[in-house]
Amino acid sequence: MLQAHWRVARAALNTMAGMPRKLIAALSTLILGAGAGAALGGCGSSQTKTETVAETPTVSESATTSSTQTHATTTAKAPATTSTATTSTPNSTAGGAEAPATTRTATEPAFTHEESQSEAAKEAVSVLESRGYTPTETALYHPSQTLRVLIGTRAGSSDGYGQQAFFFIDGRYIGTDTKEPSATVKVLSQSDTEVTLGYPLYRPGDALANPTGGQATIHFQLNDGKLTPSGRIPPANSSTGVSRN
Repeated sequence: MLQAHWRVARAALNTMAGMPRKLIAALSTLILGAGAGAALGGCGSSQTKTETVAETPTVSESATTSSTQTHATTTAKAPATTSTATTSTPNSTAGGAEAPATTRTATEPAFTHEESQSEAAKEAVSVLESRGYTPTETALYHPSQTLRVLIGTRAGSSDGYGQQAFFFIDGRYIGTDTKEPSATVKVLSQSDTEVTLGYPLYRPGDALANPTGGQATIHFQLNDGKLTPSGRIPPANSSTGVSRN
């Protein structure tokens, strides 16, 4: 554009070649000033447009920037929330190690224990009855012991005399204390493998209800599956000494 102005100015100068020098100088100054102003005006217009483009973002850039800012704001204001569920485990400790399982042992009900004793006593009673005896006191029979005893009275005895001790090992019948019954026999004490019996003793002529010969105490001990008395058991009858009848 500047070159075009210079060409117009040069053509004008050529046209004024025949004019007076003062007139030519004035016209030249005027033409050159107009050309320079036009050139400067064109430069200024170009600079203004450049600045406007730089300051105004394109539509795509504005949309991108707005979207980015919105996403950043949303992320900052609404952080992700993680919900942690806590499960209570009975057999776990705070450190994550498994705690040993707790075993609860229920005590056997009393009625069950009593029922077992009753069943065991019934079996012992049936043994006595099969041999013609009736048990005097079933509470003396202890199923928890290895050696057990049950006193029986001869069946048909109207006065309650004529008794024997029946022994059992773990519920199995092994025999009686003597071959012949005594007038009476008492269980003085008993443990797992020992039973102590007491025999009231009679002198000749004593009534059954009034023995005067004292009492013989005999310990029956279980040794290697065999029952052994601690001493000599007095005889069932005697005409000169004491006896069990």
